[in-house]
Amino acid sequence: MRRDEKKKPKERPKYNLWQNSAFMIEQAWRVRKSVLYLCLILAFLAVATNLAELFIAPVILQKVETAVPLIELVTTIVFFVALLLVLASIKEYVSTNTLFGRIEVRLNILQKIHNKVSTTSFPNTEDTAVLKKLEKSNMAVCGNYQATEAIWNTLADLLKNIVGFVIYLILLSSLDIVLIAVVLITTVVGYFVNKRINEWGFRHREEESEYSKKMNYVCKKAEEPALAKDIRIFGMRPWLEDAYSSTLRLYEAFITRREKVYIWANVIDVVLSLLRNGIAYFYLITMTINAGLPASQFLLYFTAVGGFTTWITGILSGFSTLHTQGLDISTVREYLETPEPFLFSDGKPLTRETNSTYEIELRNVSYRYPGAEQDTLHNLNLMIHSGEKLAIVGLNGAGKTTLVKLICGFYDPIEGEVLLNGTNIREYNRFDYYNLFSAVFQQFSLLEVTLAENVAQSDDCIDLQRVAECIDKAGLIAKVESLPDRYQTHIGRKVYEDGIELSGGETQRLMLARALYKAAPIIVLDEPTAALDPIAENDIYLKYNEMTAGCTSVYISHRLASTRFCDRIIFIAHGNIAEEGTHEALMEQGRKYAELFHVQSRYYKEGSDLDEEK
Repeated sequence: MRRDEKKKPKERPKYNLWQNSAFMIEQAWRVRKSVLYLCLILAFLAVATNLAELFIAPVILQKVETAVPLIELVTTIVFFVALLLVLASIKEYVSTNTLFGRIEVRLNILQKIHNKVSTTSFPNTEDTAVLKKLEKSNMAVCGNYQATEAIWNTLADLLKNIVGFVIYLILLSSLDIVLIAVVLITTVVGYFVNKRINEWGFRHREEESEYSKKMNYVCKKAEEPALAKDIRIFGMRPWLEDAYSSTLRLYEAFITRREKVYIWANVIDVVLSLLRNGIAYFYLITMTINAGLPASQFLLYFTAVGGFTTWITGILSGFSTLHTQGLDISTVREYLETPEPFLFSDGKPLTRETNSTYEIELRNVSYRYPGAEQDTLHNLNLMIHSGEKLAIVGLNGAGKTTLVKLICGFYDPIEGEVLLNGTNIREYNRFDYYNLFSAVFQQFSLLEVTLAENVAQSDDCIDLQRVAECIDKAGLIAKVESLPDRYQTHIGRKVYEDGIELSGGETQRLMLARALYKAAPIIVLDEPTAALDPIAENDIYLKYNEMTAGCTSVYISHRLASTRFCDRIIFIAHGNIAEEGTHEALMEQGRKYAELFHVQSRYYKEGSDLDEEK
């Protein structure tokens, strides 16, 4: 960034420390109340343990000073040892058992994130700002040490430090207020100075990240099997080693600079500790000489001064940690509260009925992607009649897929409206609207589950007879019947070792079976055969045409020959419908569609050899 460029203002979190803490307490109260009770118990156990450790030595020393009987001295020692043992045992038991509730609360928040991901309006799944919040949200719930679980340790420690601070303040109140003020001032100053110095690494995290990123990149690339041949053929090893070594030297220089800064934190801490302890020693020794302060009380007060410092530091550190964790929790809340541009449960219900007709109209529709300078589609009008087979064709980037997403209700137009039987689809429950569609897109949602589950898109109440019928209609029955586990065969090998890999054509037929199983009144195919050769693509499209009789079908392809069977073809160019009609009518017009068809047909003829033509 140039110096004259203005920095973007830093985005402030929507919620503050107190609001985020209240949010987590509310979540725990709803999911597992014991998390809150156990936090309180842990805090008071920690304070009780500290007080027992504080008094054990002074009390024993006081017994020795007063020459109590041996049995009383031994009894006192046994009492404190037993007390510390009991407190430690209870604390360990509570710490172990509180873990389960904390995990449950965190997983409950994770489930809310997953629900949001799977139900949020489609534009949110492509919005970079929303996706960034999602990424941070997932980080905040991905482990035991992340904010949504670690906050309970922070709250328990903070409560412990506050209670301990109050008790020690009462204990030290009999001493000179100047001594208490010195302890407070030196502790607070030391904390903030050390915090500022120790944050040097955080302020320079981008620089450190760059070094780590470069070194990790070189290491990963060097280990990739795909690069192994290039390393040997082109002699890349010295180059990769030099790239790694030069970055490592810069990283080592960065670490050296950081440690030189950090050493000042240690120096300042030592100086302030000497000052604080020196004043405390001087004051207590003076009291011992002038007022006859017993050794046991001297030990008690001096230990309390050190403990008082620990409580103050703990409170400051606790609030600092709570603020940092609150930033992550705020991101989680902001993602969960991401506004929904579509209506769902609060929209009009839309029931799919057998033998009903569904007519879709795009009226004066324009759509522009966020950040784009011009519309992808502009003032487009289109009527899709019930039961019609419509093909959408055009060059790459013409807006075919955008048009399909508008038809399916994934996008809403920035101008105009999409109508279902004359009603704007914005008014409907969008999930009900989606239920009218079955689709096969360019990117397949093939899951590593059983073949039957992929067809039914469910693991519950699968109609295996219907699965078999759909697979048979899709032309995949011979393949399935040849498999040992048939419909229970696992797809893919990332999850199951016995899984199988399907070829491109077999996957296409499986997707057709899935579309048939849903039996939706509207079927959309968005260039799902782009990876196949033209002959295989034509065969698949003819199979789709045969199996989807009676349904409203929308076919998208950049290969014009594959959609000749459709009732109507629209040619998209410059964000609108440039040509429209049957294949024969468009060929007779002799315009862009006919020109592209002739160009493509030269290459798509089965068995042709262009070299021989030449």
